[in-house]
Amino acid sequence: MTALPYRPCAGIMLIDRHGRAFVGQRMDSTLEAWQMPQGGIDPGEDPLAAATRELWEETGVASDMVEFIAAPDQEFFYDLPEDLIGKVWKGKWRGQRQRWFLFRFLGEDGDIDIATPHPEFRSWRWIDPAELPRLVVPFKRALYEAVLAAFRPYLNTQIGIEAVSQSDRPR
Repeated sequence: MTALPYRPCAGIMLIDRHGRAFVGQRMDSTLEAWQMPQGGIDPGEDPLAAATRELWEETGVASDMVEFIAAPDQEFFYDLPEDLIGKVWKGKWRGQRQRWFLFRFLGEDGDIDIATPHPEFRSWRWIDPAELPRLVVPFKRALYEAVLAAFRPYLNTQIGIEAVSQSDRPR
């Protein structure tokens, strides 16, 4: 397993006006597992561009319906459980290395459409970001805790999200 590389991926924490995070329940899982939008970064693709593309592909939310808030400089990693290696991603990856992006959703709930051409979620909802780690599959829990810790300075469920300067945009 350690000889396999990590799949490059972009993840999105989408926050509404009330400071709640978007989560979707995956179609390909029988577990009661929820996750934030995420997906592969194509070869040569900029991670921020991959994030906005994945957001559109999974939620129908276009880039003009979001405001960039923050992106940590670090990558986050998770390993697949041994019983899934070789069964997902055609056996090419041991897990994922992810770049995460925090966006504020500027639209209305009706602007979210998970019935995309290649749907990934069977349902969705807004939750308090603190709930994220307990709702994901166990092998992603530590990753979600780390992502949540990285975005915590920008999250405030009482008043929404604190604004950050344009200089905080990833380069």
